[in-house]
Amino acid sequence: MNLSATLLLAFGMSMDAFAVSIGKGAALHKPKFREALRTGLIFGTIEAITPLLGWALGMFASQFVMNWNHWIAFFLLLFLGARMLYEGICGKPDTDEAPRHRHGFLLLVTTAIATSLDAMAVGVGLAFLQVNIWWTALAIGCATLIMTTLGMMIGRFIGPLLGKRAEILGGLVLIGIGVQILYNQFYG
Repeated sequence: MNLSATLLLAFGMSMDAFAVSIGKGAALHKPKFREALRTGLIFGTIEAITPLLGWALGMFASQFVMNWNHWIAFFLLLFLGARMLYEGICGKPDTDEAPRHRHGFLLLVTTAIATSLDAMAVGVGLAFLQVNIWWTALAIGCATLIMTTLGMMIGRFIGPLLGKRAEILGGLVLIGIGVQILYNQFYG
């Protein structure tokens, strides 16, 4: 795979993390660049690791991974999206709670894993091609770092306009990505 194809793949793999990070940034109260970068590093690291795991699994058990990865991603995204919807609809009003300036590490890791399972599937496919998996995984991780950090900063400006609706929007985005994964698996 040449450099331009690798970069296109990397930025294509980071688009779902970008969409989620806009919702994450909007759900926070004016997140600082440091929080955006922290989120980008978490997402980028996981997005770089998952194609390596997929590549390794592709060498051993590609059929199992290809049969189940879409369901795992769907249910993780559905769970996280439903949780955000619940908080946005049933949570305390904006005026009663202290504004959040940071997402929990475990929540970010879980969300990053859910959005990066497609990169694992790509890694399985890359196991059968003549490709340098290390450079490809690094490109995917770096692209995700950039796009997630950018998405968080965009969310920073959208959040004050949306208020609690930002959490609802973020939950709908997560659920939508999960549904899109299933749709692409069965009809794409």
